[in-house]
Amino acid sequence: MTDVRRRVRDHVRRNPGVHFNQLVRNLDIATGQAQYHLRRLGRSGDVVAERIRGRTHYFDTEYDAWERRVLSLYRRETARELITHLVEDGRLPASTLADRLDLARSTVSWHVDTLEDAGVVERSYGDRGRVEVSLTRPSETVALLQAVTPSLSDRLVDRFMRLVDAGLHGAEAED
Repeated sequence: MTDVRRRVRDHVRRNPGVHFNQLVRNLDIATGQAQYHLRRLGRSGDVVAERIRGRTHYFDTEYDAWERRVLSLYRRETARELITHLVEDGRLPASTLADRLDLARSTVSWHVDTLEDAGVVERSYGDRGRVEVSLTRPSETVALLQAVTPSLSDRLVDRFMRLVDAGLHGAEAED
């Protein structure tokens, strides 16, 4: 195994759920070089790729499909904040999550849809018919969250995406 391939593999092991662009930035290697080595690591069974909502995330083979989805989504700021509130408080109304995150309800709904599709959260209806959100596997989720420490650049990209999203929702409201 080449030195670069070993660095890529080790980085993926230390940073489960790292997405492609972050891996390239962290290792300061060329895009094509990263693609080549990730492809080779995937073929040899050393790395698993998981594509979620437009980003490919990379993992060591020790993680199952559900764990890969949780870790991938937890690297995204809004999903991370939403999951954190659910870890801390258990089941919460979707409207409460929107208020706490200071986001449009439609934005929270989109993120809840993503997390629900991934099997991370589930929706139910409370006493007054309000949508409530809870973690599907709270104790397992908490254990996984300790494996991920999002980087500053991950957080900055996520904040930029929130600004764009807020601008789009604002434009829709004016129409």
